[in-house]
Amino acid sequence: MEYRKMGRTGLKVSAFCLGTMMFGRQVDEAESIRIIRRAVDEGINFIDTADIYANTETERIVGKAIKGMRDSLVIASKAGHIRKLGAKYGEQVIAGPIDLARPRAFKPWPSGEETGPNDTGLSRKNLMQSVEGSLKRLGTDYLDIFYAHMPDYDTPLDETLRAMDDLVRQGKVRYLGCSNFRAFQLGKALWLSDKHGLARWDVIEPPFNLLARDIEYELLPLCIEEGVGVAVFSPMAAGFLSGKYEKGKPPIEGKRFSMGGQGFVYQQKYWNDIDFDAVGMLSDIAREHGHSLSRFALAWILNKKGITSIVSGTTSVEQLLENMKAVGVRLPQDALDACDAVWNMLHPPRLFYGR
Repeated sequence: MEYRKMGRTGLKVSAFCLGTMMFGRQVDEAESIRIIRRAVDEGINFIDTADIYANTETERIVGKAIKGMRDSLVIASKAGHIRKLGAKYGEQVIAGPIDLARPRAFKPWPSGEETGPNDTGLSRKNLMQSVEGSLKRLGTDYLDIFYAHMPDYDTPLDETLRAMDDLVRQGKVRYLGCSNFRAFQLGKALWLSDKHGLARWDVIEPPFNLLARDIEYELLPLCIEEGVGVAVFSPMAAGFLSGKYEKGKPPIEGKRFSMGGQGFVYQQKYWNDIDFDAVGMLSDIAREHGHSLSRFALAWILNKKGITSIVSGTTSVEQLLENMKAVGVRLPQDALDACDAVWNMLHPPRLFYGR
């Protein structure tokens, strides 16, 4: 295993981070625990979870799996994801921009009929109670990394940052980060933390893969400049980059693209002719360099400057071991150039404002 510094901090994490979003939902408890413990045996010290996953069940499973070895691990969890309110509270109005990056209002995730107006978002109240719940379920008295899961346009950013700073000062959290934030939002958060002497966000968790490279325009350069770690999720485009899906055929049953509402979301992102064509081109590039597309796609991310770790989920020990083979693979420049050509086919270069 390879270990990398988390941004400018002294924290060292495995280049491969075990994502747990599917545990307790797509993968049952027994198999989830087996995967987690095998991952640790293979040298992975970085495990990522969130209070929203499987409506808190995932954290409970992770807590059982890491019992007795918690202090040797880097455990990250998240809070503040927008949740669907219980029926008695009525419809939730979601604030935020409607623009080219977010052309429609965010659809809250369901999380039970008891979810009230203050059980969601990045308010001080919700962050404080969310951490307590996560600590209890994980069976620990601290989180190594605590992420703001997504922007909350109803809560002032300084309220969120001050609450997270308090959690660090209380010893309940070691490091702070954010997930799904835009470059300008991260930049503003870093400025506020510097201005007010608050613990800052030292890591961000954005989506990044061979079919979704938008963070390379603004976010990744910002993180490199400011020493912010980058732990990317969806490195396989929800499995689309495995090459197992075929154009003109329905999604494979039991896989991410066939899972109800979540599957529909992923289909909107990737299930189109141009992405299928891109996967075919990338498969050829991977084969020319002696790799499966899966291993090549993961190795490509780890070859990118500024990337700290890949947050990768898995449904079996076998898949875990296969994916880990990407660690340490060095891709030649001609392979990277070929991938750039595919990206330019997906997103033809336009006028870029900046130098």
